[in-house]
Amino acid sequence: MVEVTPPRRGRGRRPAAEVRAGVLRAATGLLLGEGIKAVTFDRVAAAAGSSKMTLYKWWPSAGALAAEAYFTHSEQQLEFPDTGDIRADLTTQLRAFVRLLTGGGAGPAIAGLIGVAQTDPELSAAFSRYYSAPRRALAMAAVHRARDRGQLRDDIDLGILVDQLWGACYHRLLIPDAPLTEEYATALVDNALDGARPRDTAPPGRHSH
Repeated sequence: MVEVTPPRRGRGRRPAAEVRAGVLRAATGLLLGEGIKAVTFDRVAAAAGSSKMTLYKWWPSAGALAAEAYFTHSEQQLEFPDTGDIRADLTTQLRAFVRLLTGGGAGPAIAGLIGVAQTDPELSAAFSRYYSAPRRALAMAAVHRARDRGQLRDDIDLGILVDQLWGACYHRLLIPDAPLTEEYATALVDNALDGARPRDTAPPGRHSH
């Protein structure tokens, strides 16, 4: 369990950015330590030394707050490299994604967020806005650059390629019939790119004229 210690109250009003950061830290501690059900405005406000009215002003629901807290927690850990080598970049990023999901409570937290999002429209919208859409945009930008460099076929469906890689990790997280490991992440990239690389030779049985 992650302990959440309320900050000391000083004299005067704290800057809004400081208050918001404190609320997100408190929400993250509860989310990673106890799961999505622990993230309530009452508990977050108490842990952050803030008021529930402040939380209501910034977030439409506790679920929306939890989604932004998860994004804040994972943002730096999931920075997307751009070395010019798409295989290396995808492998680095996907392995980092797996490390995040398999350590520190982040995997159960995101599984809980995904589950609750099925029946909570505000959480679903916040999850897309703060987490899944920005992360997908980074991945799409990376594979677009790779295609422009000639590292992927011109006719490859880049959206499906992204789904293959990250969707497979989510599948093993949510349906744990097989382990989610960094070795699995590397194999995913190899399997996807070995089928997506440019065709520089004719298929067996065909001859160029």
